[in-house]
Amino acid sequence: MKVEETYLKGCYVITPKVFKDTRGCFYEAFNVNTFEKLTGIESSFVQDNISKSSKGVLRGLHFQKGEAAQAKLVQVLKGSALDVCVDLRERSETFGKHFSLVLNEENHKQLYIPRGFAHGFLALEDNTIFSYKCDNFYNKESEVGLAYNDLHLNIDWGLAEHKIVLSVKDQNLLTFKNLFN
Repeated sequence: MKVEETYLKGCYVITPKVFKDTRGCFYEAFNVNTFEKLTGIESSFVQDNISKSSKGVLRGLHFQKGEAAQAKLVQVLKGSALDVCVDLRERSETFGKHFSLVLNEENHKQLYIPRGFAHGFLALEDNTIFSYKCDNFYNKESEVGLAYNDLHLNIDWGLAEHKIVLSVKDQNLLTFKNLFN
């Protein structure tokens, strides 16, 4: 397993060692001992979530506030997605900055997103299956979100806005300015 910290402190790209042969492939997606040794982060994931999305579906940017904040370990099991996280830790040197990368069934990469980040992804293929482990349980009253097209964030989603499919909830998320002023 290869672990690389992004320029957002505490956010890691994890690339497992994949064994391929004529039958297909095998890889260890998560091992708590290896994860903790390579990141220095004590992990206690308590909830796994799976979503299936059509091409152009954008989910996010979501986060849980306060005691319900969540760290996540995300990956794509089938298809491809542009994954994005935004640092919302006000004392962080990278406050308001974002990191993105393509996760897909071919590269098997994962992204560890610490507490204090908003997260979202754009499905780049039909039937994209996205998986994420959370270190805290979902709490509807603590859920907050940032608008994916917020000018302050300036995220390049790589898809024309008229092709992006959003839930009603995600069409009405806060701007960065509204969240922090």
